[in-house]
Amino acid sequence: MNSRGYGHAAQAYQQVGLHSEVHEANPHQLIRLLMEGALSRIALARAAMGRGDTARKGQLIGKAIDIIEGLRISLDAEQGGELAANLELLYAYMNRRLLEANLRNQPEPLDEVSTLLGEIKDAWDAIPLEFRQAGTDAAAVQRG
Repeated sequence: MNSRGYGHAAQAYQQVGLHSEVHEANPHQLIRLLMEGALSRIALARAAMGRGDTARKGQLIGKAIDIIEGLRISLDAEQGGELAANLELLYAYMNRRLLEANLRNQPEPLDEVSTLLGEIKDAWDAIPLEFRQAGTDAAAVQRG
């Protein structure tokens, strides 16, 4: 993640009111927290959809979209190359699917995005500790 991207990711994180620990998080932790926050919002939106709480569903999907947009903006195209480009397309796709879920009141797109983002998060969490330090994460596509 470049410094511009880290700022955007941190701002997205703060805007959706996830946790106060954003200022203490290193870039790797921030991305993990963003992914967790998006997954949480999607799960809560699905529950709101099941209850017929349209307003809450819309708010939660909007927050998930904001978080995923923060992830998209934080991509480091220079460092990440083709992988960053593919992730950018995938994040844009996820946001379109979240919009569809909201507009059509369908849970399937929520489930699809949860699965996709969960797989990305699993891969992110699997990055070895020595590559997680700020400024030394050569394998990271999303940089702080």
